Amino acid sequence: MKAVNILEKEVWDALDEVLNHKSGACKCNKCRADIAAYALNKLQPRYVVSSKGETLARAESLTNNFRVTLTIALAEAVEIVSSNPRHDKE
Repeated sequence: MKAVNILEKEVWDALDEVLNHKSGACKCNKCRADIAAYALNKLQPRYVVSSKGETLARAESLTNNFRVTLTIALAEAVEIVSSNPRHDKE
């Protein structure tokens, strides 16, 4: 198994829920990727290299504290990206 940041999946899984609560936020693929990248850069990575490590780390991701931290990072990312979207600039 290679080293994997399990937060990537958590961010992508939670992204739609956060976007659905932010009216006017762009949901194009470029903005979604920018939002995910911004949030991941704000969160402490959780790399694992084994199935057991992944299971333990995913169990931790079920805590309320983790969910709040993840939602705050995503909400901030949506605000930043929405205020300066790149999809029309490239």
